[in-house]
Amino acid sequence: MPSSNTFAVVAAARLFALLAIGAPALWYQDSQALFALLALGALWLYQVVTITRRDLELTLTPTVEAVAVGIICALGMEATPAVLAALVVPPLYATAVVGLRTMARTVTFQLVTTICFGLMWWQELTEQQGVSIFTWSMAGVGLSLVASVTFASDRTSRDPLGPYRDAQHLIKQLIELSGDLSSGLDVAALGGEMLAVVGDRVPSRALALYVPRGDALAPIATSTELEPADVDACEKLATDAWARGEPVTAGEGFAFAAGDTAIIAGLGTGHRINHGTPGSTDDMPFDELAMALSPSVVKFDTALLFSHFRDVATADERQRLAREMHDGVAQDIASLGYLVDALAARPADEAQEKQFAMLRERVTKVVAEVRRSVMNLRTSIGENESLGAAISAVARHLSEASGIPIRVRLDEQPARLRPEVEAELFRIAQEAMNNAVKHARATAIDVRCQVYAPDARITIADDGVGLQGGRADSHGLKIMRERAKLIGAQLTVRDNASRGLTVSVVLRAPGGQSTTPERTLSKEARP
Repeated sequence: MPSSNTFAVVAAARLFALLAIGAPALWYQDSQALFALLALGALWLYQVVTITRRDLELTLTPTVEAVAVGIICALGMEATPAVLAALVVPPLYATAVVGLRTMARTVTFQLVTTICFGLMWWQELTEQQGVSIFTWSMAGVGLSLVASVTFASDRTSRDPLGPYRDAQHLIKQLIELSGDLSSGLDVAALGGEMLAVVGDRVPSRALALYVPRGDALAPIATSTELEPADVDACEKLATDAWARGEPVTAGEGFAFAAGDTAIIAGLGTGHRINHGTPGSTDDMPFDELAMALSPSVVKFDTALLFSHFRDVATADERQRLAREMHDGVAQDIASLGYLVDALAARPADEAQEKQFAMLRERVTKVVAEVRRSVMNLRTSIGENESLGAAISAVARHLSEASGIPIRVRLDEQPARLRPEVEAELFRIAQEAMNNAVKHARATAIDVRCQVYAPDARITIADDGVGLQGGRADSHGLKIMRERAKLIGAQLTVRDNASRGLTVSVVLRAPGGQSTTPERTLSKEARP
């Protein structure tokens, strides 16, 4: 995409063309000339606005703009020949956006359109008009040729580190502003703040906040511990309000949109809600709630944007590291393995043969470790339909690479957790499985994943050597605890009664105990 400087040059050319046309039109107060001036101004204003907003799919192409300018010039040149100065702009615009080839096509369309419509409207063209059409068109070509050097240089010399520098500037601004953020940028906390505002104004025994995620709603926070029946009722109300695009009431339940990114659903204190009955004490004050929630909505939307930015930036960096490891380190180590094989084919003696065998075994282990790291970096929640599916994919790859059977048992509701919560739970489970494979000397690993949004429970158990003294270079357990703390989950690591280790992470809804049922998991996925 051309830079903002390129578009600024084109915008300046349009402005000077309008001034050149407008000065004689205003001086002589010619209505036809003023009409042409207004038409050109409207056309170019539309182009500038759509480009500025980066809605480039709405911006007219250079050829279409050339045809429109040609029509306006053909209709207005009888009243004021100065309108033909507009013919300079389309070739310059074509050169700036695409290049010289498109500029040549644009000039051709512009000349044909101006001449044909001029003949159709005025029956004939004077010699002076023909010369003016050609002169202004060639002026546009000459200006485009001169400017093409600048435009080409702008396109080819763009700094690849520019986005990072822009990001630095914006992040520094965010850090400077963070001192003024009274509530921080925690999505769950700000969601709870919104529910508190609603609870202060509407007597409710249960409130829940949701955000759209794909074709479903993801729960963010609840006002208190909800019974399973209340969870289902709130979810149905929120889904109905989201689908209709308007507040809904049903019996003692209600749901409405809080801004553009959140849906709040609730259940009253046992009385029916009559929406729309003037003067009734049971009316739902949706307008009042919207006004009261507006400050909280701004905070909540900001937190969602920040969370999305963090997830996108992290995912991109992981993919970049995975590519570099696969194309660089992994290939180099594999090449060393081939070299060791060639040397091992002609050992000098039995001792050297044993050394080559040991070296080849170590190279094989290193290659397997690198490949496992690449797989860990590349696997993400976004590539799978659920948290359990992502965990199952990792377990399958680890089992195939290590030969250790890993059984995954899933119990998931369709409702999804927030993306950032799923991402942290996934990485915790991934790290726990990796540790069991690499360090536990286990013969079997059992993984259980229960998701009853906004609650979740993931357990990874093995039959290995149990909890050992931490290595100086090992930070896996610390990172898992940090990830759990980030999303408000509880991480437990304990030795089993017989042998092995169990890692468990539990996420509970704000304000209550976990609603995830303790039951035998029925759905199994074997890698």
